Amino acid sequence: MSLPTLHDHHRALGSTGLRVSPLGLGTVKLGRDQGVKYPNGFTIPDDQAARQLMAQARELGINLIDTAPAYGRSEERLGPLLRGQRDEWVIVSKVGEEFDNGQSHFDFSAAHTRRSVERSLQRLETDRIELVLVHSDGNDLAILEQQGVYETLAALKREGKILGYGLSGKTVAGGLKALEQGDCAMVTYNLNEQAERPVLDYAAEHGKAILVKKALASGHICLAPGVDPVQASFELLFAHPGVSSAIVGTINPVHLAHNVATVARILGRP
Repeated sequence: MSLPTLHDHHRALGSTGLRVSPLGLGTVKLGRDQGVKYPNGFTIPDDQAARQLMAQARELGINLIDTAPAYGRSEERLGPLLRGQRDEWVIVSKVGEEFDNGQSHFDFSAAHTRRSVERSLQRLETDRIELVLVHSDGNDLAILEQQGVYETLAALKREGKILGYGLSGKTVAGGLKALEQGDCAMVTYNLNEQAERPVLDYAAEHGKAILVKKALASGHICLAPGVDPVQASFELLFAHPGVSSAIVGTINPVHLAHNVATVARILGRP
């Protein structure tokens, strides 16, 4: 009996013209093990384990991969890992947050934005990044209205270096503003946190893309005995028509297969 996959469940990423799997593979754990909010510690996988994880993801029908400069060595590692299969993947990266010596710092200026995207293109060994998101520090509106980041991303899109842009934010106001002018908002939406639902509603009404972060509350969800938290989480997410894809950051092959099987089952219901 073959494993359930997501190959038949790819959907539009808003109005970008891209089609993505309903689950995306988050890669913070490929590059960084400091300052991450997971209930259990983990070891960064070596190249062989990372390559096997990526191969498994592809076999399961995942074509979306999420990275960021703030994810340590994630982008640098993905470049070689994606050689020969670049066209199989939709890559999401970020700008604005840098992570050095265990500390985050932020720069949303036009100059840094362009420099950061050019660096990501080099690290990822590619001529374009499908989607670049502003990695917000929480001051979403101020970043979008007072910094040069969105205008610079729009210019990079016109140049063909990126195919879409948006905001990975923390507020409803920021998410709405990001979608008015951009292509995508990445929002926190899970069984514990649903404050950003108005952003999902706006996206559904206006044909914009939504990526969900912390879909499983970074592993912190506790429900009644006998209730599968993964299934309950994904049922919540995919009941909303605005959701394009949910990013899961697992490096555990069993968890990845379980997540995919659960989503395939939910989306395959008549």
